[in-house]
Amino acid sequence: MRIAVIRKGHFNAAHQLYVNSWSKERNNEVFGKCANPHFHGHNYELEVKVTGELDPVTGMLINLKDLKDIIQVEVEEYFDHKNLNIEFEEFRDSPPTTENLCVVIYQRLRKVLDPNMDLKIRLSETPRNFAEFPAD
Repeated sequence: MRIAVIRKGHFNAAHQLYVNSWSKERNNEVFGKCANPHFHGHNYELEVKVTGELDPVTGMLINLKDLKDIIQVEVEEYFDHKNLNIEFEEFRDSPPTTENLCVVIYQRLRKVLDPNMDLKIRLSETPRNFAEFPAD
């Protein structure tokens, strides 16, 4: 029987949306206030959805304590109170948009979760703006 479990997480991080090969004017036109050279921050809310086969013996898909610990190490401790533009190689060549950050989180978690489980990430940068990866 297939089932899904969802664990929430949270971290705070700063970023600037900016494409280095563009002019300041073009960046301001596309990204507006988010192109501020002094950066700005978000209180990111994360939902990690894991789907797979229910273990008939334990009654669990994954131990939620284990999932909590994985999220804490791979996402929360990794990104919390950091500057995404400056401190992460992942964003050297692409702006740390919510979409790109969502993909990076997926890639980090995918490496440590059971490959037989499906994974979906939902990342909110504000209560009204969020991204999901993979898309339906």
